[in-house]
Amino acid sequence: MTTSAQSQTASPRAAGDSTALPDHAVEIAGLTKIYGRAASGAKALDGIDLAIPRGSIFGLLGPNGAGKSTLINILAGLVIKTAGTVRIWGIDVDRAPRQSRAAIGIVPQEITLDFFFTPRELLEMQAGFYGVPKRERRTAAILEMVALTEKANVAARTLSGGMRRRLMVAKAMVHNPPVLVLDEPTAGVDVELRRQLWNMIRDLQSRGVTILLTTHYLEEAEELCDRIAIIHHGRLAACDTKDALLRRVDDKNMSLALVEPIETLPPALAPLGLTVAAPGRLALRYTPSRTELAGVFEAISAAGLTIRDVTSQETDLEDIFLQLTRAPGPER
Repeated sequence: MTTSAQSQTASPRAAGDSTALPDHAVEIAGLTKIYGRAASGAKALDGIDLAIPRGSIFGLLGPNGAGKSTLINILAGLVIKTAGTVRIWGIDVDRAPRQSRAAIGIVPQEITLDFFFTPRELLEMQAGFYGVPKRERRTAAILEMVALTEKANVAARTLSGGMRRRLMVAKAMVHNPPVLVLDEPTAGVDVELRRQLWNMIRDLQSRGVTILLTTHYLEEAEELCDRIAIIHHGRLAACDTKDALLRRVDDKNMSLALVEPIETLPPALAPLGLTVAAPGRLALRYTPSRTELAGVFEAISAAGLTIRDVTSQETDLEDIFLQLTRAPGPER
């Protein structure tokens, strides 16, 4: 008979068998969570469908109160869902809760460490909580992975903020989970540390770990994520590859520096949507799918003006995010 401690670590070990690898690290169908009575309670999640590909860095975005934390807590087994199905590494969270929890590591936004212990002691204790046998513990390898080998035996209270965040990731990896949830991993850190954490996230992915990332830094999601889901008022507003999402907004801005220091727009250029942004500089907001820029440039030349330089602003993830989350939420 399998003991409870053994069953907790069974799924990560099975994940190393190439014949047992699922196509999707996380599969969510019809996920609904209502706080309070079903008829009158607050609906935090409303029929969410998500499939997170194995080995990807998957971004989960949304404004405050959108339902991201509720979804993560359901994955972690901390919140009981109202309806729907959730499978982590192919394991149903209802049918095999111990195994599903063993397949996932959660790194919360808050730093929760006992600062009187060393990193090595903290990882050993965490492995014990998960029932990982001593002969199977990877404490030294995990400390090396998060660049804390030299700090393995010093009190955690002496670590810098960045080291503490890396130690939080290490704690979540002691049971070798194939899925890792990073909840706002770079909140409140400086630019240099953020880049270090980005490199660590990429390194984890290269080792085969599937990462679910929540962040309010949209440039972070754009930099790291393969696929992105946006939740708004408990519903899935979008879910696609990063490139496909960026193509959704058919809107660009262009700035044209002129040789002539004009301050008034020639009347012939007004119908094209051009405006004077500053003396000697024109601005154009246009839709690439419907605008022929060659005609715009020809009209500027015909007006007796000479273009000295052209710069354009590409659509970014912030444009998509604002477009999808400015809409009013559904009536309850």
